[in-house]
Amino acid sequence: MNQERDIKLIDREFAFTKLMKCGLCGSGITASEKFKNLKDGTVNRYVYYGCTRSKDITCKSGYIREEELITQLVEMVDKLSLNEIGMRHKLEQEIERYHKFKNNIFGLDQKENDFKSKKEVNLREYAKYILKEGSTSEKRELMSCLKSRLILAEKKLTLELEK
Repeated sequence: MNQERDIKLIDREFAFTKLMKCGLCGSGITASEKFKNLKDGTVNRYVYYGCTRSKDITCKSGYIREEELITQLVEMVDKLSLNEIGMRHKLEQEIERYHKFKNNIFGLDQKENDFKSKKEVNLREYAKYILKEGSTSEKRELMSCLKSRLILAEKKLTLELEK
C-alpha cells in the first residue's frame, strides 16, 4: 500500500507547465498524466493541462490534452514574437554540436561542413519541428524564448495582449 502511494508522489516534468496562465482566473496551468490500458495489452499515455485553481477554486476552465495544445501552438507559431537573437544563437550552437558529432563519427571534411552550415535556417519551421518532435526539455527551452505570454481559457490558447 505504501509503495503505491510513493509512486503517485513522483515529481514529473511537463513541457508546458509554468509557461501559461489561466485566462479565466489568472492562476497557473498544471499538468496531469493518465494511462489507459488497452485490450491488446498496450498502454496509452495522456497528458492533460488545466487551471491550478489557486486564485479561484470554482474556476470553470476545462482541461486540454497535450496533443491539442501542441496543434494550437504549431498554428500560432507564425503569429508569435520569437526572441530572434536567443533562438538563432541556440540554433547555431545545436548545429555546431551536430557537425562536431558528424565529423568525429564519420570523419567528414571540415570544408564540406562549412558549406552546409551556411544555409539559412527558418526559425519558425524549426520551432514547429521542436513542438511536434522535440523532447520535454527542448519544448521548454523553445517556449522560454517567447516574448508573449500564453493564456489558456476554455481549451483555447491565446496570446496575452501587450500593455
